[in-house]
Amino acid sequence: MPYLATDFTVIAPDLLGHGQSAKPRGDYSLGAYASGVRDLMVSLGHERATFVGHSLGGGVAMQAAYQFPERCERLVLVNSGGLGREVNFLLRSATLPLSEVVLPLLASTRILDAGRVAGRLIGRLGVRAGTDIAELAKGHASLADPAARAAFVHTLRTIVDPGGQRVDASDRLYLAKNVPFMLVWGEHDPIIPVEHGYRAHELIASSRLEVFEEAGHFPHVDDPQRFLDVLLDFVESTEPAVMDAAEWQGMLKDGR
Repeated sequence: MPYLATDFTVIAPDLLGHGQSAKPRGDYSLGAYASGVRDLMVSLGHERATFVGHSLGGGVAMQAAYQFPERCERLVLVNSGGLGREVNFLLRSATLPLSEVVLPLLASTRILDAGRVAGRLIGRLGVRAGTDIAELAKGHASLADPAARAAFVHTLRTIVDPGGQRVDASDRLYLAKNVPFMLVWGEHDPIIPVEHGYRAHELIASSRLEVFEEAGHFPHVDDPQRFLDVLLDFVESTEPAVMDAAEWQGMLKDGR
């Protein structure tokens, strides 16, 4: 973010229920998150932006672009949710009944500090050692907080069930055909498979796909310089979209 901020205004909020943001009882749907992003942009005085979203944030970015197309200049999805059914067992299991009871036990300080048991367990479930486990462990540790845990479970259950992702935006991707659209994916993502990126790319012929061959679920952490290069090149080589209301209406009516 500091590198990008030398030339751009960067808005990178902790979503409601995450990080240092408040964690009230409330609406943790993608639509609510998208509205929150819109409200933040407006309150800070920014009418339009390039939307960049990773994982859950990718689903939020897509939803914001769909709800508020007049505000989206470009769309960048990084190992994004919401593009297919398949998702790692860890996330599916966290939506099961009584997961709220089990999660605090898994996130206890004793377990986290006792030989990083959680990291070894995650590894057995298909997550590669290195960046993926390190980043997931950070989020895992935050679940010791009851409010963060409740927000996590509420959010997850709006988009995932025990069988996989409930939300699939593939049938709405045609709406992005007139917006500069890029997909970035780590080839060895154990959370959301790279095949989702390939399928989305095929659906939108004008899209750009960048696959990081040595990366997992966090390509921007695995290879930050390449990620910056790819993102900056995309922004500099494309013209920001300007929504035509009549064209948008026509696409929605025709469904293509």
